[in-house]
Amino acid sequence: MNIPELIKFDVNGLIPVIIQNEETKQVLMLGYMNKESLEITMRENIACFWSRSRQKLWRKGETSGNVLKVKQIRVDCDGDALLILCEPAGPTCHTNETSCFYRKVNSDGKVVLDGDGIAKE
Repeated sequence: MNIPELIKFDVNGLIPVIIQNEETKQVLMLGYMNKESLEITMRENIACFWSRSRQKLWRKGETSGNVLKVKQIRVDCDGDALLILCEPAGPTCHTNETSCFYRKVNSDGKVVLDGDGIAKE
């Protein structure tokens, strides 16, 4: 079976993609791919996404140089989400944090910074 036979894109032609550091297993970001960005990712082994806000393709790191080198692509059991294990070339988040998930929610609901200490909010 090939990946196109497994994947279920949503009504907008997108599939959510979790990006994880292959070595540390830290979750780095969540993005979305369409068929074209997935094909580019598989062909180039560099993560390419569909920007929902800009309505265009974007290669992670195209301006910062912080690309995500793809090491492995995994499909979830329902075929409606992808997990991509990558080797990041620098911080993944646009705030320069290693991960986009640098905010932690405490049991009282308060949100605190819990990343590399770079982000200010």
